Amino acid sequence: MNTVKILTSQAVPGMVVSEDIYTKDLHLIISKGTVLTDKIITRLNFYSITDFYIYSDENLVKVETDYFENTFYTELKKSESFNRFYQAYHNSANRIKDSMDSIMDNHNEFDADKLLSEVRNILYHCSTNIELFHMLHCMREYDDTTYIHSLNVALICNIIGKWLHFSSEDLEAITLAGLLHDLGKLFIPNEIITKPSKLNDFEFSMIKTHTIRGYQILKNKKIDERVKNATLMHHERCDGSGYPNGLLSHEIDPFAKLVAIADVYDAMTSARVYRGPLCPFEVINLFETEGYLKYDTKYILTFLEGVVQTYINNTVRLNNKMEGQIVFINKFDLSRPVILSNGQFIDLSKQRDLYIEALI
Repeated sequence: MNTVKILTSQAVPGMVVSEDIYTKDLHLIISKGTVLTDKIITRLNFYSITDFYIYSDENLVKVETDYFENTFYTELKKSESFNRFYQAYHNSANRIKDSMDSIMDNHNEFDADKLLSEVRNILYHCSTNIELFHMLHCMREYDDTTYIHSLNVALICNIIGKWLHFSSEDLEAITLAGLLHDLGKLFIPNEIITKPSKLNDFEFSMIKTHTIRGYQILKNKKIDERVKNATLMHHERCDGSGYPNGLLSHEIDPFAKLVAIADVYDAMTSARVYRGPLCPFEVINLFETEGYLKYDTKYILTFLEGVVQTYINNTVRLNNKMEGQIVFINKFDLSRPVILSNGQFIDLSKQRDLYIEALI
């Protein structure tokens, strides 16, 4: 059977892995012959697997998917508050695009305040972090571009910074780091980033250079060094499995560690052409089970605890199709809260065969 090499970003459910997939330190994570699902693709992203081999299209397996219905978010999208947020979000995104494009010209002055003012404009339309998370989830099916992703990461970094009680100066710096973390991708031709077919070796190497390219454009700008380091290091992982330099935890800038978490969370909970956004609790579960060695413990715990608290009282659907309300968070098993369904309390930390498959 024929095989082809693909980027993990090109993976879709139903593809069949043609070779065993190992981490950088040679731990087997996916076996040959595995049929890809959303959960397996999520696992590949967590292990920073950038590419792998699959059998060619004629061996594609049809995978039935049951993506969650955003009943709550559907209603929210009809509200006046969301309409105001939507307008502010897209107006700011367009202006951020113009500003980021101008940064690509080394001769242009860098205006950090102008960029940050656009983020403040969006934050102004949300009174709480909870409201901001709900609004962002309403945006998950909109444009999947470097600019939109960067804006989302900046907003999430801002929230994490508040949860960590950052000073106002540090809060602005981490927000700017989120905005600029993928600046290097603007050097990569769009036809390579969005190419649906097999990439050649040159195209693969181009994709992987975005961290260094982004750093090079910022290194002589008059901005916080931590922002520059976050651009360079946001794909590094604490266990040394990241890129471009395979750094260990003590070698990675703290801002880069924080941006890495926001970057991965936004990527996994955003829509793709082949699927809807992944359920946040699925992503939280993967952070819990496989992320503590890769991500800074203080940052990941603060982030996960903060995120799950935003979903208290939300209605969810379990994998057995039961529906209920989140009434209690299990601190030591964050992705498995207590659910109230038809007058019955269901503790997902004890009933391990059940899990949250959707927010509704």
